Amino acid sequence: MNHSIFVHWQWMHHTAFLVVAIIAILIQGSLVLLALFGPVLPYKIRKYTMTPIDSEEFLQFLGTISDAPVHEQTRVTVLTNGEQFYQAELDAIRAAKRSVNLEAYIFQRGEVTRRFVEAMAERAWAGVPVKIVLDAIGSFATTSGYFREVTQAGGRVEWYHPLRWDTWPRVNNRTHRELIIIDGEVGFIGGAGFADQWLTGKSGNPPWRDTMFRVDGHAVAGLQSVFAENWLQSAGEILTGREYFPFHGVAGPIQALVINSSPSGGTTRARILFQTLLASAAETIHIATPYFLPDKSAREEIQRAIQQRGVEVKIITPGRHSDHTLTRRSSRQLYGDLLQAGARIYEYQPAMLHAKVMIVDGLWSVVGSTNFDHRSFDLNDEVNLAACDAGLAERLETDFVADLEQSRAVSYEEWRNRSALEKIEEWMGWPIRREQ
Repeated sequence: MNHSIFVHWQWMHHTAFLVVAIIAILIQGSLVLLALFGPVLPYKIRKYTMTPIDSEEFLQFLGTISDAPVHEQTRVTVLTNGEQFYQAELDAIRAAKRSVNLEAYIFQRGEVTRRFVEAMAERAWAGVPVKIVLDAIGSFATTSGYFREVTQAGGRVEWYHPLRWDTWPRVNNRTHRELIIIDGEVGFIGGAGFADQWLTGKSGNPPWRDTMFRVDGHAVAGLQSVFAENWLQSAGEILTGREYFPFHGVAGPIQALVINSSPSGGTTRARILFQTLLASAAETIHIATPYFLPDKSAREEIQRAIQQRGVEVKIITPGRHSDHTLTRRSSRQLYGDLLQAGARIYEYQPAMLHAKVMIVDGLWSVVGSTNFDHRSFDLNDEVNLAACDAGLAERLETDFVADLEQSRAVSYEEWRNRSALEKIEEWMGWPIRREQ
């Protein structure tokens, strides 16, 4: 081949390769930008025939629309703050006989996780299968080596959507679930991860205010199913057998739904669950949430509940101890229309509030990992337990009232007269509002 022709051919080859690479980068970048800043889905319940929310019909309807079977023979125990729920979780792990499964967004190095690693390693050495799924970004600073005691004993640790070239298109889809399932008979669900800030505080800040829930009975099978989904995604293994699914019932009065929420087409079952209950409330909506960033559709549903049906709405969010200052500012930017409509918003003062609870009409309770924000409704894998039980709702109301007593009410006048600096910080936090 003539030398000049060869050089020209080589130049064309490299140019074509460069063009393809640039196109691939642009496409990938566009996908990431779309995931980060794409449009928020507008949604509403256009025509709602009010069915009493204490009826069997409503229970079956909510289970059907959220694709969640009704679990009976279930008991739910409320565990308030880290001292209670970490001890209960560790006791359950140490008593495990057939299986220990844990899924977490946050699993940070420290005293708390050292105790969990030791407990899981001891069970693994005793021959109990131990399986752990951690989010690769949420637990980024915790390496596989931190679990050496567990893996040397035969336990397994897998990472959800690790940062690799082939997982890049789903980099913004994280597992935000915080789950423990023991022997398929005992489960723990809520929003608290595994880190010292929930037990002893961190960097001079007091321990976070949070709530977890112990679940016994048939609903544990629903929690196990949720774990099995991301174990398959992370480990390539389908869980089967009585060690995982014994379908064990207890003498519990609660009928519960376990709502497995994963993004599909820009929406999740969490959105369906929350919006339907907001639209169904006839008397009260009480919400505690660490990141109150509801989209326009959710805010409008809350306003309709107040203005059209006279529903009492009370919302507790973090105060000055918020772990994300810009997120708190962005949250406060959204208070105006709700306050003007008649919602009462309170900011918790003693510590960072991380509890994720919604109570409707003193009857329905929703607990789990979902925040009132775009990320939980659109992007994350989440899990919630919704229960129709006046006793559970009353127990949660006790904590809600106690938290209100330690919170400061925000008035519409105060909100309208907030400083220019605060307004600037609100706009600076707009990208965070989409991604929190």
